[in-house]
Amino acid sequence: MDKPTHLIEFETMLLSRHTNMSARSRGEEGHLDTTSYVLLSRISVEGPMSIRQLSEAFGLDASTLNRKTAAMLADGLLERIPDSDGGIARKFRITEEGQRRLSSERDEMVGGLEKVLADWTPGEVAAFAAMLQRFNTAIEDLAGRPWPRP
Repeated sequence: MDKPTHLIEFETMLLSRHTNMSARSRGEEGHLDTTSYVLLSRISVEGPMSIRQLSEAFGLDASTLNRKTAAMLADGLLERIPDSDGGIARKFRITEEGQRRLSSERDEMVGGLEKVLADWTPGEVAAFAAMLQRFNTAIEDLAGRPWPRP
């Protein structure tokens, strides 16, 4: 760990470990799995998206996304709608149930973060958020897949 990038790698590994131990990522009853949470988050911010758009956004093949969106349709999280731009492909839109579950999940995540950051000053929290955004934006720029931010 002689370089700061080694420490960043180590700490991001631990961060993903902590995140993966949450009820959401374990797929416990009533919780969204990680993939559903991320897909719903993207569609919530960007609006209805086709399989092609999702594939471009996430760098995943269409067959993977077809399987995942089929499961989310069956769970009532997404619905298929016609393309408002007149395209042939149908798009996926988040349902009321999908939005409710996403909001509930996000509230739970934010509550957990607030507990972790309880003894941080507002300035420290804001600085950390800004650095995380800068870090994520740099990754998105390198990958050529920017994430829309609200």
